Amino acid sequence: MILGLSACGNESTGTEGSTEPETTQADTTQTDVTENDSEVSETGETDGIAEEGNVLVVYYSASGNTERVANYIAAETDADVFELVPADEYTSDDLNWSDDDSRVVYEHENPDARDIELVADTVDNWESYDTVFIGILSGGE
Repeated sequence: MILGLSACGNESTGTEGSTEPETTQADTTQTDVTENDSEVSETGETDGIAEEGNVLVVYYSASGNTERVANYIAAETDADVFELVPADEYTSDDLNWSDDDSRVVYEHENPDARDIELVADTVDNWESYDTVFIGILSGGE
């Protein structure tokens, strides 16, 4: 499985007047996360991310790994945090990818089963954020 992080900013990236956010994705095995000419360096220092405006980190973490990375980014960028929580939370048995009968194996093999109901899926004041980091966990297919 690979943990990826995406960041979206408010700078236009195409035709004049476009307000589509710029999106970059980085594999966490890399030491630098770059977005809108801003960096989180190997020393953990940020260059320009927080100065650009309000920052939000959105993440889902079943085992705590993504949560740790999300909280690190939030602390370094002075960001707000929004955790995605499934209505039917995963148990340790659900997360056992080595068990062919586990929930994660079933969801991996059945794309229609991946649409999971969340406790909340709307961020208050979404429009006020200039940069959004999204913590995701994805497996190879």
